[in-house]
Amino acid sequence: MPNDPASANDTKSRLLGGFMSHNRAIAAVLGLALGAAVFAGSAPAQDYPNRPARIVVGFGPGSVADIVARVVATRVSQTLGQQFVVENRTGAGSNIAAEFVARAPKDGYTLFMATVANTINPALGQLNFDFGKDLAPLALVANVPQMLVTHPSLGVSSIKELIALAKSKPEEIQYASSGVGTLSHLSAELLNHSAGIKLMQVPYPGSAQALNDVIAGRVPLMFGPASTTWGSVQAGKLKALSVTETKRAAMAPDVPTMSEAGVPGYAASIWMGLLAPAGTPQPVVDKLSGAINEALKSAEVQKAIRNQGVDPLGGSPAEFAQHIDGELKKWSGLIKAAGIKRK
Repeated sequence: MPNDPASANDTKSRLLGGFMSHNRAIAAVLGLALGAAVFAGSAPAQDYPNRPARIVVGFGPGSVADIVARVVATRVSQTLGQQFVVENRTGAGSNIAAEFVARAPKDGYTLFMATVANTINPALGQLNFDFGKDLAPLALVANVPQMLVTHPSLGVSSIKELIALAKSKPEEIQYASSGVGTLSHLSAELLNHSAGIKLMQVPYPGSAQALNDVIAGRVPLMFGPASTTWGSVQAGKLKALSVTETKRAAMAPDVPTMSEAGVPGYAASIWMGLLAPAGTPQPVVDKLSGAINEALKSAEVQKAIRNQGVDPLGGSPAEFAQHIDGELKKWSGLIKAAGIKRK
């Protein structure tokens, strides 16, 4: 009968039982899906790498970034059991190479050797990708010490003397750079900003041309890689006033840092580091980072890198990400404050 309480309870029990069975079925499906997702997330790291990978460098063969990439690639190949090949894609201050990797499959088989230029470029022009978001940091690899060198005719032997001279002759003292928007340019502008002086830029097509004119005394000073300037310092052709990193260079331990020389907090580093496309599975990122750091701890790799006048570094993806964020903010702020525009 329609109003029979027992019949109603029976119907309710059947409905409740069916509902619970349906929920259990959904839970089972979700459980299987979750398990599959976990397995899928761990599988890439277990199988990776199962074919050759490449490291894209934005500078030509024989450049410091290229040589360091090849040294690290050789050791990582040995560690992971697959060949890591260096591929050079030059142009646009390494923006072409960076964008190529940013748009590559997110599988760990295409990596990018970034440099400080990649944290400067976003503030100098419109890019078709976001360096800070479209690439996943793996490890900070190395640093090329940079020096502030002067021609002896300038008559200064320290940063404090240079600052005093620049203040007594505002906008009269020139410096050579390897081009507008390069680190050699921005390093001088950072000194201008930090010390309240106005050194005037003389841009050159490249570092070699700039260095030649400083050695000849046509322009009195420049910021340049220690790997190319230190020989002239040792020969007595130039004076080294400081290195621009936060610690002294291994090749020139007697040359003070800019902070030690009287400009607190100053840092301008020619760094290099490896990244993968953003979205690369975290287990693969961790595996790559571990292999890169293992390579950088190798005595053989350290010797090969130091032979190029470069200091090996290393560190976690998180540490490298923090470094990149700080560099992007520092250089964009300076470029805006100084009104720098690349033609």
